[in-house]
Amino acid sequence: MFLGGFIFCCLFVISIAQDETNNKLFPEHFLFGAATASYQIEGAWDEDGKGENIWDRYTHTHPELIANNDTGDVACDSYHKYKEDVAMLKELGVDYYRFSLSWSRILPTGFVNKINLPGVTYYKNLIKELKDNGIEPLITLYHWDLPQPLQDLGGWTSEFVVEAFAEYARLSFELFGDDVKYWLTFNEPKQTCLDGYGQGSTAPGIASPGLGEYICAHHVLKAHARAWHIYDQEFRTTQNGQVSITIDTMWCEPATDSEEDVAAAEKALQFTYGWYANAIYNSDYPEIMKTRIAERSLAEGFNQSRLPSFTDEEISYISGTFDYMGINMYTSILVEAVDEVPVGEPNYNYDMGIKSSQSDDWESCSIYWLKITPWGIRKLLNWLKETYNNPAIIITENGVTDDGSTLEDEQRVRFYRDYLSNVRSAMEDGVNVIGYTAWSLMDNLEWRQGYTQKFGLFHVDFDDINRTRTPKISVAYYKKVVETHCLVDTCEE
Repeated sequence: MFLGGFIFCCLFVISIAQDETNNKLFPEHFLFGAATASYQIEGAWDEDGKGENIWDRYTHTHPELIANNDTGDVACDSYHKYKEDVAMLKELGVDYYRFSLSWSRILPTGFVNKINLPGVTYYKNLIKELKDNGIEPLITLYHWDLPQPLQDLGGWTSEFVVEAFAEYARLSFELFGDDVKYWLTFNEPKQTCLDGYGQGSTAPGIASPGLGEYICAHHVLKAHARAWHIYDQEFRTTQNGQVSITIDTMWCEPATDSEEDVAAAEKALQFTYGWYANAIYNSDYPEIMKTRIAERSLAEGFNQSRLPSFTDEEISYISGTFDYMGINMYTSILVEAVDEVPVGEPNYNYDMGIKSSQSDDWESCSIYWLKITPWGIRKLLNWLKETYNNPAIIITENGVTDDGSTLEDEQRVRFYRDYLSNVRSAMEDGVNVIGYTAWSLMDNLEWRQGYTQKFGLFHVDFDDINRTRTPKISVAYYKKVVETHCLVDTCEE
């Protein structure tokens, strides 16, 4: 049986149902954090010299595509209220705060020819406030908000953006690196590329299915590698930090234990997580992606694969550009094999060639795509261990949304308890998980869902000019977990 099938058979013995919460202590060195992203919380979209980014443009020119015509123009107003944000983090007792830099706030044109000092000062003040309160910053360089001037030149489908990102990364390391020990180059590049340049369903809204997403991904991987090497060669010896990338995926559960469905589930993971991870943590794109896309491309009349090829030099340059593994995980899908889709127009989903669904038996929340499947995170972590040689893993996002109708978010308490229970069990399985990040610190702009979806531990009143923050009951639970490293009242050593 092929390796993927072997891994899935091993994982299949991990029960989907887990009735009892793991009562083992998390190790003393285990890190707990909370996360946000610049466009979703900062506001001040055109203040103090900040430039326009693609989400500014997208929400302003296509308000009908965002729930309630919402924008991030004010959001949580964290540009002015960052000290309140840090006070909330202090209340939680977390070890670190994952946030992203707004490229446009630092470099309004996207290029290093014009540095916006008020933007630099904002992030320096935020970092100082965090450090003064014993909280480590974990900085994401790119969380979906490309400067609009770079998009006007082609954005992530143009080769020049690789070097533009590299220069931005170098400047960020120079400006902030003495106080930052954890970096992420990109957040969820699959969403940037698949939704932004393939399906066209998010900013910048370019629909080029089966083409744009692959070109985008090719440049993102090169840009990530450039940034990692810049840090490694120019900053590591003095700053002693760690740099990686965070990639999102659902857990892909075979719909049955048939060989065909097991193979389909493995293929789905390679087309989602492996698309970005394989070049970094192993080498090159997954073989099944290269084979399938090449075959379908030729059948469609192309002279070469729609999936760009790396040179041997590029493969070597990208491989190994990580200091840990970042993973965002929320939910799971059921995957089954299907007959090959007839050749027609290029399409990423046809390239992947699977059928996915979610069980009606899985618990729902207030957003359609997120079914609560805590068992899935344990299976995913074990798959990552087996597929990528057990790297150190930081779970950089995990959380659940509500509709904002109550502060008594008992479902979120259960969500964190049950997912963290499975994380702890995965650690007993031998997975090297070193950190966990709750998404999110507070309610914020949930992209095209606007302010209708509330992922926050803290409630934000978006009808109040003060954007008043109020703790939900999940704050007390997560605070206790962070303090005791225990998910229940009493834990075993």
